[in-house]
Amino acid sequence: MTDQTWIPEGVDPERPSIARIYDFYLGGNHNLPADREAARHVVELTPELPDIMRVNRAFLRRSVRYLVGAGIRNFLDLGSGIPTVGNVHEIAQGVDPTARVVYVDNDPVAIAHSREILDGNDRAVVVHGDLRDAAAILADAEVNRLLLLGLGEPIALLMSAVLHFVPDDDEAAALVAAYRDALAPGSYLALSHAAHMPESAERNERAAETYSRTVAPMKLRSLEEVTALLDGFEIIDPGVVYCEQWRPDPEDVVAARDLLPQICVVARKP
Repeated sequence: MTDQTWIPEGVDPERPSIARIYDFYLGGNHNLPADREAARHVVELTPELPDIMRVNRAFLRRSVRYLVGAGIRNFLDLGSGIPTVGNVHEIAQGVDPTARVVYVDNDPVAIAHSREILDGNDRAVVVHGDLRDAAAILADAEVNRLLLLGLGEPIALLMSAVLHFVPDDDEAAALVAAYRDALAPGSYLALSHAAHMPESAERNERAAETYSRTVAPMKLRSLEEVTALLDGFEIIDPGVVYCEQWRPDPEDVVAARDLLPQICVVARKP
């Protein structure tokens, strides 16, 4: 995209953005030359990365449909990024128009475009915030108004491809615990995470190092390390698995022949 009039004031176009890079991988057009350069550099090390992003988006779609089927009507999407096809409100409200969604992101571009696409939808809003500040997000007036947190309504907390940007294990565990403790019983967590896979460890670690150096600090975690973050939750079948393995749908076809280094889980707070 050469017309940059859509860039909000104060955004540094020379600094790559996680949200805009993700948009580029998904085939969107709200990204800048700096984002595309960073994305292509990482893809040189991990050519399957665009497929990983598409597999992650497919898991998000399947998990949201599952959660609506489980009776959840309130969704809190942390690190939601730039609205693209298949966003949470489209999925959830496509099944039940009464579903309510709050998106949270700290990228001004993501916020601006979320507000534009959500204009006129009184059951979906976007909040500017950092997922690391759980107290501020959970105290936010819009979050509480729409998701009825004060009334003890169960919600689905979505952490889609964001927790690997919290590289410290203790901080990541504390964050999950902080949100878990604030959720009503019967709430759910749907989480996906970049994975450490022994068979491709060297290549993926180089890609993560490049991402950490050029975009944001990032840490790959194993199935066991992600499972350790789920203390206090009941893990829903099929457990902590690679994204292609979580309740697969025939429409979610990716050309890769091998499992991709992205793992996911849906878990319930009893």
